[in-house]
Amino acid sequence: MNASDPFREISRWLAANAGFPGNRLPAKAEVLLCIGALASAEEAEQRQRFLIQTRDPAQTSALRTHGLRRSRTHFKCDNSAKV
Repeated sequence: MNASDPFREISRWLAANAGFPGNRLPAKAEVLLCIGALASAEEAEQRQRFLIQTRDPAQTSALRTHGLRRSRTHFKCDNSAKV
């Protein structure tokens, strides 16, 4: 939903899917839709404000594989070199 005007988006959705304003949903359902629209708008605003990034599955997989390969390698150090 659009963070700038969630009520406009919810009214468009109601008009497209529920026949609003000719037909109306029960009052509790309309209230829940409005609360959901506000929560979605607030979440989008928080995400933009703090620049929260979602995880990148490719990067996560690459890091996991890199760590696994490093754990499988065995470094043998021979300090018996004579001078």
